[in-house]
Amino acid sequence: MAVPKRKKSRSRVASRKAQWKIKEPTKSECPQCHAPKLPHRACPSCGYYAGREVLEVE
Repeated sequence: MAVPKRKKSRSRVASRKAQWKIKEPTKSECPQCHAPKLPHRACPSCGYYAGREVLEVE
């Protein structure tokens, strides 16, 4: 079984973990109402997906 020969230093571990950043999810434009929406999901403002209404929005 492979075992590390030396302990990883605190700075090496911290510099690797510093790359885990949160980023804003990408958004696309709804072709019906032109509101921003998440890709591959129904539009929350008009309820359309792939050119047809799939949700009833009040």
